[in-house]
Amino acid sequence: MEQKVKIKKEVSVIVARNPNKDETCFPIVEMEFNDDSNLVEYVICPANISKELEEKAYSIALQTARCFNSIGLLAVELFITENDEILINEVAPRPHNSGHHTIECCFTSQFDQHIRSILNLPLGNTDLKIPGIMLNLVGENKIEGYVKYENIDKILDIPGVSAHFYGKKKSRLNRKMGHITVVNNFTKKLLKLGKK
Repeated sequence: MEQKVKIKKEVSVIVARNPNKDETCFPIVEMEFNDDSNLVEYVICPANISKELEEKAYSIALQTARCFNSIGLLAVELFITENDEILINEVAPRPHNSGHHTIECCFTSQFDQHIRSILNLPLGNTDLKIPGIMLNLVGENKIEGYVKYENIDKILDIPGVSAHFYGKKKSRLNRKMGHITVVNNFTKKLLKLGKK
């Protein structure tokens, strides 16, 4: 499908629903992919799109979750075409890579919200506390080998940076090993920090 559609941006909306049919969405995010691996490299929150497209994306994501009668989280990945059409690319019924930034950026993280949802508890506030960029940490070695993290002290010395390591002992090419979230109220500065 990606080869047939002129894609301007890829975005994601995470919907939370509980058995009482209470529902809420996390702020829409924009995803940038690594051309070599086709893995998400950056998740930018909030997405840089118009209010009209944002509202349309929320509506599509909510309708999708309702059609599945989804309980818990449903990540709805969307393509925005060059003509500003919105197409569903993929859905994932679980906490999702496009929501890892919520730990630092939102009042309620996707992980807390998932537990609230499946236990039929009141859903938490998903509002944005602070803009953020999430960067995936992926393996570089072409064969499986023991993990070696470099420059952690330099990363953690930057204000607004949080590092999350997944505890995997071995790495291989493009295996997700963790992520880093950078938060900052100034979007231009944030983009510069996140892409260093």
